[in-house]
Amino acid sequence: MGKKNADKDRRVRVEAMRKQQQAGERRRTFLVLGAAVVVVLVLVSVVVGAIINYRQDNPDELALIGASPADASCGEVTSEDTGGSGEHLGPEAAPIAYDTAPPSSGAHFQAPEFPAQPFYTAQDRPATESLVHNMEHGYTVVWYAEDLPAEQVEQLRSISGIAREEASTGGKFIVSAWDDAYGELEQDAQVALSHWGADQGHRQYCGQVSGEAIQSFIDAYPVSDSPEPRGQ
Repeated sequence: MGKKNADKDRRVRVEAMRKQQQAGERRRTFLVLGAAVVVVLVLVSVVVGAIINYRQDNPDELALIGASPADASCGEVTSEDTGGSGEHLGPEAAPIAYDTAPPSSGAHFQAPEFPAQPFYTAQDRPATESLVHNMEHGYTVVWYAEDLPAEQVEQLRSISGIAREEASTGGKFIVSAWDDAYGELEQDAQVALSHWGADQGHRQYCGQVSGEAIQSFIDAYPVSDSPEPRGQ
């Protein structure tokens, strides 16, 4: 009996040691995982802080892209009465003959482009009639000629992402290649800005990319200044 008791005691001690060892391993695992989580949180906070600080230190980031309005041969903003609010046509009506190139209002397709990308090329651009509907909902659209130099196209691609974050756009900002089926851009422009305001439509033409001109335009004509700012 003494031997059996001794064996039993030994098994009990071994089991207790095993459980103690497992508990220690679990604690070490939790400590390692906790430390990893802390490191990740610290890294995330550092990155987010760096982005915030960069934005604060570079409030004119968009305005620094491209040429100045003068060097880009940007004209004055033109404004005109609007029309076509709520006037929905089917695809068979395309291309709609707009009064200006690009339009700042007018009849349009039933649905806007949604979800809308910030940037479109000539290969994937939506129908102009769809983008006019986007403008009715407060979007500013920057159109560029298909023969715009590649370097400036990339500048517009960068601008499209930055402008989406601007409070004045509320995320409603699109850059798209212009379709000459609707006429050539007026004033021999390579870049044109358009916004459908609540009372008037607004356009501006530039000979090349000017982030400064685009910044001024979206500040002057925010998403809230539109016939249907709550639309998609």
